[in-house]
Amino acid sequence: MKSYISKMIRLGIILSIVLGAGYFLYVFNQVDKPQLVNTEGRTFERASVVEIIQDNVQENGSRIGDQVVSVRLSSGTHAGEIITANCPNGMLFGTVCRPGMDVIIISSRVGALHIFTVYNIDRSWPIALYIGIFLILLCLIGGKKGIKSAIALVFTFICFILLFFPMIMKGIGPGIAAVITSSLILTATIYLINGWTRKSCAAVLSSFGGILTAAVAAVIFGYGASLSGYNVSNIEALIFVGQNSSIAVGQILFAGILFASLGAVMDIAMDVSSAIEELRKHTPNLPPSVLFAAGMSVGRDVMGTMATTLILAFFGGALGIWVLDYAYNLPFLQLINSNDVGIQIMQGLSGSFGVIFTVPMAAALSAWLPRKNELLNGKQ
Repeated sequence: MKSYISKMIRLGIILSIVLGAGYFLYVFNQVDKPQLVNTEGRTFERASVVEIIQDNVQENGSRIGDQVVSVRLSSGTHAGEIITANCPNGMLFGTVCRPGMDVIIISSRVGALHIFTVYNIDRSWPIALYIGIFLILLCLIGGKKGIKSAIALVFTFICFILLFFPMIMKGIGPGIAAVITSSLILTATIYLINGWTRKSCAAVLSSFGGILTAAVAAVIFGYGASLSGYNVSNIEALIFVGQNSSIAVGQILFAGILFASLGAVMDIAMDVSSAIEELRKHTPNLPPSVLFAAGMSVGRDVMGTMATTLILAFFGGALGIWVLDYAYNLPFLQLINSNDVGIQIMQGLSGSFGVIFTVPMAAALSAWLPRKNELLNGKQ
């Protein structure tokens, strides 16, 4: 009976926290966004291509100009109607229409003039299916921990969309907002998967120390190399956003480095903490110094691959820039002193600094952090 009552109390506390957090996020997301572009009279609607009225294919197989197509709208005020739309021939917008293809239409109304333009292929269902398969496989193969990992992943996106973005829109510095958001993400993720244990506490604390190390390393590197958030390639668009909102665009680069290093830092913190906890479970009489040495040994094995993972992730994200630099055969002095290359080096190495310093923090905390009952009894 006591067990049932305690479970119900625990469930009530969890529901209260969830409802309270949901209400807070609802109120917190009442943000007045500046109108950066005029979207009056413009909507995006789903449609299906019925017929190609005028194609843009040439005799040699190339495509020049636009297609003119008829499509049947399946959403919006004109749903069910067949209308004529223009389909641009572009790499970023438009597509090559075929009868039966599902597309997204831009419906633009200016006074009495109503223009329909094909925006792109409708990718909604493939994306939803891909995400669904991923979550199902994660739950099937991972079991209970897979389900918890899926919940943690959903929680991560909720934090980004409903917490981080509103914070920076309200004028909170992206760096501070990133620290707050990262702390919530890593605490919730580790707690959901492993519960609130000594192992989890050590992983959370060392992960927090690791991401702060990455952030400090990025700031120091940026100061020494005269790199800032204003040296990024899309700075003109960001400055325009900053001039019309409360976002401190100069800090976005460093907030991104913190987020990018979060996953690798959490992984290595959990690896070291789990290894030490397993060792303690099977050999409970080992002194903390021995456990610390064992954690450092495990951490050194994982550290190299994690650091390489981070650098490869940043390299892959900027592969187009690297290919252009290689194809144009730019001289070394030009490359090493360009903003893009400097920022990529800063991102990769700063995250790696976080990974490196997480190892001794996780090993020390896992070795010397007492259990909850040991704290209550005053024992180490």
